[in-house]
Amino acid sequence: MTKSIKNRIREQFGRAAEGYIRDKGFASGADLDEARRLLEPGLDDNLLDVACGGGHTALYFAPFVRNVVASDLTMQMLKKAQEYVSEEGGVENVTFREADAEDLPFPAGSFSLLTCRIAAHHFPDVPRALSEFHRVLRRKVGRMVIIDTLLPEDPEISEFYQTMEKMRDPTHIQAFTESEWVSMVEEALFEVKTTAVFPKTHDFVEWGKRAGLKRDKMKDLNQFFIDAPASVHDYFQIETFAGEVESYTDRKLLIFATRSDKK
Repeated sequence: MTKSIKNRIREQFGRAAEGYIRDKGFASGADLDEARRLLEPGLDDNLLDVACGGGHTALYFAPFVRNVVASDLTMQMLKKAQEYVSEEGGVENVTFREADAEDLPFPAGSFSLLTCRIAAHHFPDVPRALSEFHRVLRRKVGRMVIIDTLLPEDPEISEFYQTMEKMRDPTHIQAFTESEWVSMVEEALFEVKTTAVFPKTHDFVEWGKRAGLKRDKMKDLNQFFIDAPASVHDYFQIETFAGEVESYTDRKLLIFATRSDKK
């Protein structure tokens, strides 16, 4: 089952790679700035960016560290990310590696920093991935930032979120609440230092097209948003005009944790 899921992920993001590369919403943001502040990257640090997608996070951190390894499950995405980083120019310390987040091909203690941004909701086994993150981070100095979409605590709103994400992208597996994330990270033998939440507004049409949705599927998803209860409209600040969804706003959770000296 897990193998078939990962094959679907490769197919989905192989098709959608160009859209993710060109989406400027991934290239910057208050979450990246906060991640940099918390991680305190230095020129003696080597950073692993897990599930790098378009390479935006890797490129952002490259000027502040010795080197960056950008890894991703999808080779086509890696190729596009490499092109993007090369086109943007100005850095020569980013390398690319095909890698499964749940089975990283790196020796223990290979990195002092690790990032994983807007990707974990696609992982079939997040605890296993976190165990791998712990393994490849160096003792005493290992620091990690994970950023992913925050699952609402309210059951009605969280059910809507899970359903609409799967309607848009069938490779979406599971988002988590803040308490669930903290529990999983601590169980992986990290020390959670702080969390932060950032709103992110999505242009509805661009958001759907980036995942490769065709017109009929976009129509179904639009209607699903329109028909949502008031609590969902309020939480996601859904903006509509003439029966068409224009935008919605979700929340991204940032978790900053360190690899314990004693574990």
